[in-house]
Amino acid sequence: MSEDYTVPSLEDFEQALETVHRVTQRTPLETSRFLAGLLDVPQVYLKCENLQRTGAYKLRGAYNRIVQLSDEEKARGVVAASAGNHAQGVAFAARELGIRATIFMPKGVALPKLQATRNYGAEVVLTGDIFDETLHAAQEFVRETGAVFIPPFDDPAVIEGQGTVALEILHSAPDVENIIVPIGGGGLISGVAAAAKAWAKKHGRNMRIIGVQAENAAPFPVSIDAGEPTTIKTKPTIADGIAVARPGDLNFKFVRDYVDEIVTVSDDDIARAIVFLLERAKLVVEPAGAAGVAAIIAGKLSLTGPTSAILSGGNIDPLLLQRVIGHGLAASARYMKLRILLPDVPGQLVRTATIVAEKNANVVEVIHTRHATELPVSQVELELHIETRGKDHGDAVATALREAGYEVRVGESY
Repeated sequence: MSEDYTVPSLEDFEQALETVHRVTQRTPLETSRFLAGLLDVPQVYLKCENLQRTGAYKLRGAYNRIVQLSDEEKARGVVAASAGNHAQGVAFAARELGIRATIFMPKGVALPKLQATRNYGAEVVLTGDIFDETLHAAQEFVRETGAVFIPPFDDPAVIEGQGTVALEILHSAPDVENIIVPIGGGGLISGVAAAAKAWAKKHGRNMRIIGVQAENAAPFPVSIDAGEPTTIKTKPTIADGIAVARPGDLNFKFVRDYVDEIVTVSDDDIARAIVFLLERAKLVVEPAGAAGVAAIIAGKLSLTGPTSAILSGGNIDPLLLQRVIGHGLAASARYMKLRILLPDVPGQLVRTATIVAEKNANVVEVIHTRHATELPVSQVELELHIETRGKDHGDAVATALREAGYEVRVGESY
């Protein structure tokens, strides 16, 4: 193990836990028999940081960092650059400590996150079409004013604060042997891994830490292979809270030395996890926060022993939630699009609807066209959007239509 950085002791994390509890809640640890069954482990615990004050774990690290500022530094105020959860964490922590906070956010930030940050008392500056421009503006503000920049993850005090999540898990469920953590820049998993393994060492236990990244923004696997933090070209992902192009320098060292495995998940995996958490656990979780559950549902993990998955946040724009639910239902084959080629004669629409109804599927949208240039003049295309109970049910509907003599394609165009 590398010794080129200082690792907080278990006592340091315990002190941080006492500190952050001045403003944070001890969030619930819910259980899921369904997820336990998928993993074939005795129990899966969901650590509900989506129910934390400000809606995410970020408050822990922000408060633990800001509370350690000197009086002179506090008088200068604090600054952060963030599109969401870190902004709210810094704004809330600063308000609780009576410190002026200036938060730089991209112009396109989601309205709920913007309003929440302002409601916590921060001055918000909207600037930059991309986050790099926003960050540059915040750093320029620091140079001009002397305000203290609060980093989102690459900072020892922030890492200590985030690590308190692990101690709460282990204090409530000391049987846990695996902790699954979403990874963006690496602040949360750095603290969780170091704290959990220090606790396990003290108690003579084994502890496995698994990180999960969105496959469209996964710099950690590349960086671990390269032996140094590496910048990648990211692709769009619904998991904007963990969409980071490069690991933090300090976080890379923690992950390299303390994390046992890193897996990636697709946006479809994440959407399915969000729908599952809504339906089965009655929890609203943002895409980044659902990454750990997505890895379980997608079959990416092979574990033994009681396991905890951290739901790192719940700040999801309702408009995005609406789209994600639809996408998640489609990814789970519970919402299907069927394209059917029909002879252009009366009664065909009624006949196809009757077949669908007899299979107990529900039609939610119908598009009937005879004007597509690629269609034969004697035929029309019927597009049915149906609700099903899953893939097998949807396949049964398509099979029944084919057996009735229709040409059917699922989710395709002629």
